[in-house]
Amino acid sequence: MRKLLIAGNWKMYKTISEAITLVNTIKAGVHSINGVDIVVCPPFTALDAMSKSVERTSIELGAQNMYSATEGAYTGEISPQMIKDIGCRYVILGHSERRGYFKETDDMVNKKVCLALDYNLNPIVCIGETLEQREQSKTKEVVRTQFENSLKGLTVDQMNNIIIAYEPVWAIGTGKNATPQQAEEVHKYIRQLIVNTYDRTVSENVRILYGGSVKPDNCGDLMQKGNIDGALVGGASLKAESFIQIIAKAKEISDNNK
Repeated sequence: MRKLLIAGNWKMYKTISEAITLVNTIKAGVHSINGVDIVVCPPFTALDAMSKSVERTSIELGAQNMYSATEGAYTGEISPQMIKDIGCRYVILGHSERRGYFKETDDMVNKKVCLALDYNLNPIVCIGETLEQREQSKTKEVVRTQFENSLKGLTVDQMNNIIIAYEPVWAIGTGKNATPQQAEEVHKYIRQLIVNTYDRTVSENVRILYGGSVKPDNCGDLMQKGNIDGALVGGASLKAESFIQIIAKAKEISDNNK
């Protein structure tokens, strides 16, 4: 069984002091939990403080984005070298908000993915359809296109270091929810895309997270599905209690599947 992974995307929330308070509470709540990978992705301003706070714990650090160059005259951008140096092991790339608000294309995401891998970062690559695309029955078409173009040119070894997050954009902050069956259907399709592009061994290694308004009351049913390997958590990761509950549920499912 693939090891479940729970990643918290804090987006543009939390000052440094608020981030320290939050992560300290999370640390206390998960200190006895093993068998689940835990990642927190705070804003860039809090990365240094978080790196110190999670040192010698089971919690790993991730960045929410990076630029597609190592250095240069790119005012306001952050390089993979910088986030690696500050202690990050993971980086979220191609999030629906980056694609939507900032017009990031699959090609831009692909450049970032390739560079992140050069720095031994583990990209969490987000793909998913909008409500309009789902209503037009274009889910598989959109997911396939984003998968193929965002991850093009990767070797088998590189693909084994990729984490995919399926984000149904229509289920993020809209009050609509994907059912576990709907989520599993797309996750299974993504895994078949990996088989078609690489082979079954690679597909069995790559973890596919679900990222559509994950909460304590729906995470269990989602992670019970065979192709859902954890969650990319947004709003529920901003409160220690709910994030800890999601991690605890992942631990329970992991133990039951041993």
